Amino acid sequence: MSKKKITKLVVGPISTNCWLYPAGNDEVVIIDPGDEADKIIFTLKKMNLAPSYILLTHGHFDHICAVPELSLCTKPSKIAIHRLDANCLGEGSYQVHSESLKTVFGSSEFLDAYWNEMPPADILLEEGSQIGPFTVLHTPGHTQGSVSFWDKEEGVLFTGDTLFANGRGRTDLAGGSEEELTASLDRLFKMDGDISVYPGHGGATTIGKERKRNSLN
Repeated sequence: MSKKKITKLVVGPISTNCWLYPAGNDEVVIIDPGDEADKIIFTLKKMNLAPSYILLTHGHFDHICAVPELSLCTKPSKIAIHRLDANCLGEGSYQVHSESLKTVFGSSEFLDAYWNEMPPADILLEEGSQIGPFTVLHTPGHTQGSVSFWDKEEGVLFTGDTLFANGRGRTDLAGGSEEELTASLDRLFKMDGDISVYPGHGGATTIGKERKRNSLN
């Protein structure tokens, strides 16, 4: 179990986990700021922490909606996302999200209530990228550019919407692939069972617990 104090903020209409992860020297990494920027900023100020990075496990709107305000209020923090999900940020990103939601739900009206114009990414991630305390694992399936952030030294893994406690991400939105998600999960299940998993929704778990659950299904 990590010795670092990991802060969980549940934000937005789909109860997304926004994680604040210590990066040393009173700095913190923000992972998946899905909404409620004021809540995130208040917590940062209360804890006297300065964000060095805004890391996105993938580009779905419920994981990025607080990015515009945070990018203005937490400079010089850098926004990082995998290159295959980079079109979810910056110019033209509203159309990307709108078309994806219309495909599944028939409407994107839900998006309009939470949307602000997105800044582009400062850093495009790849498999094996090193950023802050993390190694980037490309774990596609939920989206093409889904990643997990692994702090090997601490035994901590942030999995976004790839792996949940007793669950896995959906694959019916744009860029989703059941085959790729299964392969990504198989990869994660081969990791050390003691690794603590902090997902994009719901409670924390471990690789070992989820590997065992998967073997029983």
